[in-house]
Amino acid sequence: MEPLVVLVIEDEPLILMDVEAALAEAGFEVITASSAAEGMAAFDDRAGDIRAVVSDIRLGKGVSGWEVGRHVRQAVPTMPMIYMSGDSAVDWSAQGVPNSVMISKPFAFPQMITAISTLLNQLEQIDAVSGGLANDR
Repeated sequence: MEPLVVLVIEDEPLILMDVEAALAEAGFEVITASSAAEGMAAFDDRAGDIRAVVSDIRLGKGVSGWEVGRHVRQAVPTMPMIYMSGDSAVDWSAQGVPNSVMISKPFAFPQMITAISTLLNQLEQIDAVSGGLANDR
């Protein structure tokens, strides 16, 4: 069985490396990006391979993680989306895409792995009920 591909977008290099290492250790294949533009380009290039997206909210100048989430969901409406932020959790209900997860920094890496697994399991359940439509890309 091939590992599931997760895209991680984070502009803080140490956090990006730690999240990448934790997800790889949990068995995921990880694609990383250090800006929203780089992350959206990586998503657009490999949307058919990526099974979940993790994005920081504040990604420096330009596009935010909220906009990344909307971009991802416009292309793949069922894509599991996990947001992480040190200060933007209060905006999640208004800015986040539906059926996403917000993880506040600092967090324990098992929280990230649980969030991804939960959203992937929910997607599998939806897919089973809909006869395979949720994963059509």
